[in-house]
Order: sequence, then structure tokens, then C-alpha cells
Amino acid sequence: MWSFKMFALFLMVLSSENDMCNCRKILGVFPSGAKSHFVMTGKLMKALAERGHQVDVIGMFPLEKPMANYRDIVLKTDKVVVFVDNVTYGDIQVANGLLKSRFVRTAGLEPCDSLGLPSMQEVLGTEKGIYGVIIVELFLAHCYLALGQHLDAPIVGVVTSKLPDWLLGPFGNHLNPSYIPSLFSSASQRMTFWERLQNTLMTNIITPQINYYMEAEVKQVEKYFGRKLSSMNDLYKDVALILVNEHYSLDDIKPLTPDIIGVGGLHVVDDDQQLTPDLQKWLDESTHGCVYFTFGSMVKIETFPEAIIKIFYEMFERIAPVRVLIKIVDPKALPPGLPNNVKTSLWLPQVAILKHKNVKLFITHGGLMGTQEAIAYKVPMVGLPLFGDQHTNIQSYANKKIAIALNLYDITADSLTNAVKTVLNDPIYRNNIEKMSKLFFDRPMNAIDTAVYWVEYTAKHGTVLKSPATELTWWQFYLLDVYGFILSSLLLTLYIIKMFITFFWKAICPRKDVKTYSNGVSNYKKTQ
Repeated sequence: MWSFKMFALFLMVLSSENDMCNCRKILGVFPSGAKSHFVMTGKLMKALAERGHQVDVIGMFPLEKPMANYRDIVLKTDKVVVFVDNVTYGDIQVANGLLKSRFVRTAGLEPCDSLGLPSMQEVLGTEKGIYGVIIVELFLAHCYLALGQHLDAPIVGVVTSKLPDWLLGPFGNHLNPSYIPSLFSSASQRMTFWERLQNTLMTNIITPQINYYMEAEVKQVEKYFGRKLSSMNDLYKDVALILVNEHYSLDDIKPLTPDIIGVGGLHVVDDDQQLTPDLQKWLDESTHGCVYFTFGSMVKIETFPEAIIKIFYEMFERIAPVRVLIKIVDPKALPPGLPNNVKTSLWLPQVAILKHKNVKLFITHGGLMGTQEAIAYKVPMVGLPLFGDQHTNIQSYANKKIAIALNLYDITADSLTNAVKTVLNDPIYRNNIEKMSKLFFDRPMNAIDTAVYWVEYTAKHGTVLKSPATELTWWQFYLLDVYGFILSSLLLTLYIIKMFITFFWKAICPRKDVKTYSNGVSNYKKTQ
């Protein structure tokens, strides 16, 4: 009898766990060659696998250690460059001068050509309905959204930056430039007249350009999927929701439809990352404080002009005995004269470093992933943005008094040293970032659990959160047809009133009376 009860209880628990998990097969598609992007998307896919879902991950960065329920489908192509410790100072100069056409080609059209690779062709041949949901990184390679209809699965988009201007409209959200800065604007939400003017021009120039050049992906969708599109907007209808790397504590306050879910800091997970013994010892001995200096996973600082590196060296010397820990891919490429208070390393466990009590300042290029980690672990910053959204990120943090923003191309040893010493010594920066960190973590559910919940929600319910605004044309959305009808009706009403008055006047004053009156007046004038 007891054995039967235990067996029944076991079945109930097992049934309950199955109901809670409702595990599915999930496809993740991340064609970008930027490893910093995959920091967020990879974390999401691993979290889904840990919760029992079977995930297939298409991308450039396979796992170093295999894990259960996780299968890599590696995109190997010469067309898409993998950016890991190989971006030089010259590359940065080129990136800053890219035309929008080249920008879209590099980050959109070229990754879309990976659809022709054998590994992708195998995915395209997958039986419909096998995947419960498909997760696609949204930046510029939106051709992959066609996988939704092709494999009969709802799409969840993931944006690893703030939501770009060109992704607002297709989901029923329109950027109001009076108080919402463009992705490429460094203005705050409280703008002067000139900032609003600049923001308005930027918003109305960049988005049409990006959309125009992205229309070339229509041909790629037709080529690889055999699907004819009237425009790229057809693909957005298959997107159930977007997970975006934003949170109100760091980013703009703006109205968004329910299918835009903020999961800012999703990758910021304390996964017990450990310091190496020598690094642990070095940081423990940095009793006067330590400055952590890195330009992320892509950039090689040692390729910068010697004049800039010498400015770094002078600042390092002038802040001693504070120590500096800096990521350098090839220390031999550095000019001579590196000060004694500096330690270099090819790779550094960033989260473990930022958590260390002696790390007092983060010198950064302003990448969103790294700066979110700094905020999470309460380390104020000095920013030297290089390209892309880094300028916006750093200026936003400077506006909030958790960082000082500098221009790399006109820094001096004095300006850099003063900025570093100010952040190190002025308690307002650390106090502000401590407050921001509390806001950043104060949520009903943490970012990774929020993301997993909405992925599972989409697998169950599809596109129920889509705004009806997405079904309207632009002229319907802005009520141009309604205002046109009202104006036409008003003009017609005025015309009818005019005609009625004319008719009424003629009825009261017949033409004959008018003619008699006119003749009388003429005769009177003749007699005078």
C-alpha cells in the first residue's frame, strides 16, 4: 500500500515538472561576427538549454565546453568577418567613415548570404513545425526572419543594443524626436532647441536611408526561400515580440507596445567566474586601488598611434601608486616605457575583476555589455568611445554622473589624468552608480528569467501581443485619410452653404427686380 502511494506521488511530481517545463525545440539564429553581440544571445540560449529546452544555435561562436540540450550549427564563411582581438586603430577610422550603404552591406547583406551555406541549407530543409519558436538577432540581417514562415514557427527578435530607430515603426512605435534621442544621438531626453532640431534631422534622415538599403534583402529572401515580398515590412509580421537590451534605469523613458520587452543586462549573471591565482594576488595587493582598462573583445589597443599610447603611459605614471590592469593582445607591440604600476594580459575575467573590492574605476570604450557589468558591480567609468553606439552610451552615463566622457582624438595627458583622478576621488560618481545599480536590479523578475518567460510565452501563444498599428499603412497610422475626409467634408459643407445662400438670395431678390432697380439708378444718374 505504501509503495503504491509513493509511486502515485512520484507520477504526480513527474507530471507537474513536465507541465512546468513544457520543453520545446528552439532555434537560435545569430549571424553577426561580433562576439560582444553573442555575449547576450549566447547567455539566453544556454539558459533555455538549462531549463530543459533543446536548442540549436546557428552562429560564429560555438561552445568551448559542450552542454546538455545545446547543439551548435557553425556558420563558416569568409564573407562575414569574426571580430575577436583583431580590430585595429585603422579599422576604427574606417568604421567611423562608413557610408550607410556600406554599413548595411557589411552587417546585413553579407551575413544574409550565409543562407547559401550547406549548414543553413540543411536547416532550411527541416520539417515544418519541429521548432516551437525561432530566436533571431535583429540588427540589419533581417532576411533571417523569413525562417518563421518557412519553418512554421513564431519569431522572437533579440536586439543587443538599445532599440534602433529603424525597428520602432514596424512594430507600431514611432520615435518622437522631441524627447526620445536617436540611437546615434548623444543628447539626453531633456534637449535644448538645437538638440531637438539635430535629433529631428537625424531621425528623419538615418531611418529612411537604412530602410532603403535594407530593401536589397528582399531579393535574398526570394533567392534562398523562394518567397516574394512586397517590402521588408512583410517579414516583421512574423515577429511575435522583441527582447531588447534596455532598462529604464540606464536608458530612455519611452512608451512602447507590449511586444517590446526590456531585458537589459540579461548577460550580467554571477556565474562564479574566478580570478587566476596570480591575478587574485596582484589585485589583493593593490591596496591603493586599481583602474581596469579595456576596449572590449575586439579592439587591439597596441595598434593605436604611439602618441595616444604615450598619453596613456603618462596618465598611468601620474596616478601611481594606484595600479592599472589593462587588456593587451600583444604586449610586445607596445612602445617601450610601460610604467611599473601596470599589468597587462591577453584575456581577463571581466566580471570577477569588476567585483573585486580594490577595482575603483573602469576605463572603457563604452560597449553596452561591459558598461552594464560595471553598473551592476558599482564601478564608475571614464569613457573613450570609438564607434557606433558607444558615443551614445558613454554620454548617457556622463549625463547621469556615473562616468566622464572624453574624445579619444583630442585627449591630452592632462585631460585624461584629470578625468581619472576626478572619478577616483569624487564620491559623487561612486554614490550615483551605487544608486543606479540598485535600480538596475530592482525588478519583479531578473532579466534572464524575464527573457526565458517571454520566449516560452511566444512558443505557446504566438503573435498575440502585436499592435494593431502594424496592420496600418503609414498614412492610416497618421490619420491622413481621416483628416483628409474631415477637411473635404468641411469644404463641401462650406460650398453647400454658399450655394444655399446664393439660391436663397436669388429667390428673395428676383432678377427682374434687380434689373428694374439697375435701370432706375441709371436713369437717375442721367438726370443729374
